Formats: sequence, structure tokens, C-alpha cells
Amino acid sequence: MVSTALRQLWAEPRVPHPPKRVWRDWVLVAVLVPTAIGEGVLRADVVWRPAALVLCVALVFTLLVRRTHPLASVGIAFGALAALDASALVAGVRPPGLYTTAFVVLLPYALFRFGSGREIVIGLGFMLTSYTLAIIGDFTGVVEAIVALVFLLSPAALGTAVRAVLVSRERSLEQVKLREREHLARDLHDSVAHHVSAVILRAQAGRYLSKTDPNAAVDALAVIEDEASRALAEMRLIVGVLRKGEHADLAPTPGVADIEQLATAFDGPPRIEVDIQGDLHDLGPSVDAAIYRIAQESITNATRHARGATCITVRVVGDDAAVRLTVEDDGTSRPESGIAGYGLAGMTERATLLGGTLEAGPSPVRGWTVSAVVPRGVSLA
Repeated sequence: MVSTALRQLWAEPRVPHPPKRVWRDWVLVAVLVPTAIGEGVLRADVVWRPAALVLCVALVFTLLVRRTHPLASVGIAFGALAALDASALVAGVRPPGLYTTAFVVLLPYALFRFGSGREIVIGLGFMLTSYTLAIIGDFTGVVEAIVALVFLLSPAALGTAVRAVLVSRERSLEQVKLREREHLARDLHDSVAHHVSAVILRAQAGRYLSKTDPNAAVDALAVIEDEASRALAEMRLIVGVLRKGEHADLAPTPGVADIEQLATAFDGPPRIEVDIQGDLHDLGPSVDAAIYRIAQESITNATRHARGATCITVRVVGDDAAVRLTVEDDGTSRPESGIAGYGLAGMTERATLLGGTLEAGPSPVRGWTVSAVVPRGVSLA
């Protein structure tokens, strides 16, 4: 088990696209450099003062690259400190260094948060080597040694925990997107099957009637061309069929016309009011199903999270270019969270796949609003 865990750690990739320098990094540098200089000048007990001062100031700048080059930062900082402690041990003097050098504990956090498994293992070797030499050079007791080790490894543990939480969330969001793609693919599958069936029937009728009525064959070809174009457009939207062994759902795919049933099927409070306006005929099956799914998810979220809501308003407006859906509630508040819900991620994914947009957030006065715009036509890009 241990060997398997080590192999998995060794093969762990780096976190993609780590953040680069931000303003807080420059603030750290601006604070630490004069602090190190002041300590190096004012402290009377500093051993090898010039070397300790220059090293501390130089290592401050590893903070600027600790996320993009975590192993290099840890290797340079802890390697330099280990070399300085080893030199002091050979010379028989107390370990040189400034208290300001304690900022290097920020580097293990970055290493364990953003580095690959190999980088973590190698960087941990640098850290433990530096720690060992520092303890040997200035051993003050077992308790102090343990406290120093905990102080050194705590940022690494925190970085590991943050990384695990974020990786788990990213995987969960990816599962939500995959499920939404699966639902969309199933809806598209039904539409394509309908178009292909129409093509086959028209081709058979045209062949049968061509002997007695050539115009009927031409009409059949026109219908075949139209149906085949629609089938091709729907096929290009299919992102993958992921049924995972499930049986196909033979029930008709719900659409805009079925949104009113959501209101009648729900036993409030809050009550649900549905307002459907504009041209909503001849919608593509994928667009029709998407508007329904987004409305369904929005209503579900509102009934679960809108505190004190008495009414949920669902408004669907269709025009020549797009279908616009707005779902609003009059709740007083919702639980604050800095992380978007999985349902919202799924709705956004579905709207984006169809070339549309989705926005969700607090209403100007009260409550919560979900607004989605989905083009009527199918994007073939």
C-alpha cells in the first residue's frame, strides 16, 4: 500500500496554469527586504553578518516565482540555508542567519500546492536536509526540535489540503459537465433519429411515385435535403453518447411547452408563475430541451434555497434570433457561498454548448435571478 501511494505521488502532475506574481507578492518583497536589512544592521549577535544579510535579501525574491517554479524556489532557498548551516558546523560556530529568513516557510506551501509529485519528493528532501543541519548546529532539546519540524511542515500540509479540496471540486464539476453533455446527446439522438426516419420514408415514397409523377420525386428530394441538413446539424452538436449501460429513455423529450407543467406539478409555497411569449414554434429539439432543463433546475434551486420566497416567476420570450429565459424569485436571501453550485455549472455548460449564455446572481432589489439566452439556430462552428 505504501509503495502504491508513493508511485501515485511520484506520478502526480503539476497543477496547470498556476497564478503568477500578484500585488501581494510585491508587498511581501517590499516589507521583507527592509526588514532583513534592518535586522542585519541592528542585531548585535548575527554571525557572519554580511553573508547572512546578503543571503536573506537574495532569497526574498524566490517568493516571486514560488508558484510557477516551486521546486526551484525550494531548492535554492533551503539548499542555500543548508550550505550555510553546514559551513557553520564545520567552522564550529553557531548557525548564522536572520530571523527574517523564516519567510521561507511560504515556499513549502507553494511546492505542495502547485508542484508535481516528483517536485514534492525532491523538494521535501531539500527541506529535511536543511532542517537536520539546523538542528544539529543549534540543538536545544527534543521538544524544540519537534516544534521546529511542525512549523516547517505545517504550510506544506495546508498546501496539500487546499490542493486536495480544489482538485476534488474540479473533478466534481467535470462530472457535472459530462452528465450535462450526456443529457444533451440523448436529446439530440432522438432528434436525429426522427430526421433520418423522415428521410427514409420520403425516399421510399419518392421512388414509388417517380414512375407515375416525376414532380413527386422532386418534392421528395427537397424534403430529404431539408431533413438531412437538420440531421447533420444535430449530429455536429453531439459531444458523445455516455449511456454507461443505461437503457434509452423512450419518453418524449420535454420542451418549452412543458414548463407550465412544472408549475402545476409543484405544491408550493412558493407559487410558480409562468409567462410564455413570442415566437416559440419550430424550435430545434436541442434548444427546446435546453430551455426546459434550465428552467427546471432554476425552479428547483429557488424552492430549495430562496429563503422566505412567496413567488417564482418564469418568463420565456422567443424572437427570430434567440429564446430568452428568466427565472426570478422574491426570497430575502440565500446562503452565501464563494463557490458556484454544481447545478449552476451544469446549466451554464448546456447553454454554452448551444452557443448561448447564462448568468445568475442576486436581483437588484431582492431575490435571485437566472437569465439564459440560447440562439434559435444551431451553430455549426
